[in-house]
Amino acid sequence: MSVTPANAKSLSVPRLVFIFITILFDKLGESLIFPILPFLVERFRSDAFTLGMLVSSYAIAQFIAIPVIGALSDRYGRRPVMLVCVLGTAISYFIFGFATTLWMLFFSRILDGATGGVAATAQAYIADISAPEDRAKNFGITGAAFGLGFTLGPALGGALANISLNLPVFVAGAVALLNFVLGYFVLAESLDKDQRRALSLRDLNPIGQLSDILRDGRIQGLLISFFIFNFAFAGFSSIFVLFLNSRYGWGPSQAAMVFFFIGIVSTIVQGGLIRQLLPRFGEAKLAVAGLILVALAFGGVVLIPAGSPVLIPALYTTQAMLALGVGLLIPSLRGLISIRVSAQEQGKTLGGNQALQSVASIAGPLWAGWIFDRSGMLSPFWMGALFMIMAVGFALTNLPRRQLSV
Repeated sequence: MSVTPANAKSLSVPRLVFIFITILFDKLGESLIFPILPFLVERFRSDAFTLGMLVSSYAIAQFIAIPVIGALSDRYGRRPVMLVCVLGTAISYFIFGFATTLWMLFFSRILDGATGGVAATAQAYIADISAPEDRAKNFGITGAAFGLGFTLGPALGGALANISLNLPVFVAGAVALLNFVLGYFVLAESLDKDQRRALSLRDLNPIGQLSDILRDGRIQGLLISFFIFNFAFAGFSSIFVLFLNSRYGWGPSQAAMVFFFIGIVSTIVQGGLIRQLLPRFGEAKLAVAGLILVALAFGGVVLIPAGSPVLIPALYTTQAMLALGVGLLIPSLRGLISIRVSAQEQGKTLGGNQALQSVASIAGPLWAGWIFDRSGMLSPFWMGALFMIMAVGFALTNLPRRQLSV
């Protein structure tokens, strides 16, 4: 049921708790395989580009599916769409775990991408139950769930990998299946029938839907900024474990500890700090600050030489800046985008934004893997820093000066 500002606060708290749990389980399962993915792929192919292609295959499927998922959630409600997405994720992990050929790995990632609408649908759910002035803060809930899942998942995945490389994948599948069962019995619908809109063929066309939202002057600069960030961040995420192994000789357990640290910082920022900072500084300032911090983090990685006596503290400092920047940026940009469109456009707009993120997630890993192989392992990081500065410029086109003034 959609809520008005007057009763949003009383009704939204238990629903936000459940959405937090749903996203936590989703991200926990996903991040379980982060530290081991390069080592699983290495059984079949060992180059960075193949790893990038595997990551991108998920994003390609998600790009095609997400606009459809967003439109379906606007038409039929958030609950059934979210449940189908969670179940598809569970099935995909089990296929991945039993894979004996490279094509099975690709098939499992494509299936997961095709049903990968949990985050977009959850964001629309939050928009349904939140007053406009509370949306950015409540979007921080999704970020906190992501951060906590990112904290627990890699650490658990690294530990389970010591028993078997495939074990984290099966545990991820079990977590997703548990998420589906919990959602089936507990999740309530958030979108009233009188708030639902009819489907059109254009809603089912990812290119058409992206064209619509990218022509929307209210959010155009913000969407492009979000795209650039996701492009660089997806590239970073896809090759970071490989980078740590190639440059510093780190294995799954050491890489998992870096992700564990990133998750802790991200959870603190998006779970609590963002709610304190938003009333004081506003979404616009925090979004710009987040982009600048990510740029500094990427640039900082380039400056840390192998064999440096301060390697560990320096690397963890850059990742703390990265987590802080991402934690400030994502809920702030989502909030800015959401408050600029109507209640009937939330699913379509947030789904379209997720599709745009999918395009970034297709291109980012392919770019990073190709650059890593051909121009050196540091290239994705210094280029990523430059991309973040570009993103600041695009964001400013949709941010009035009064929102950025001290």
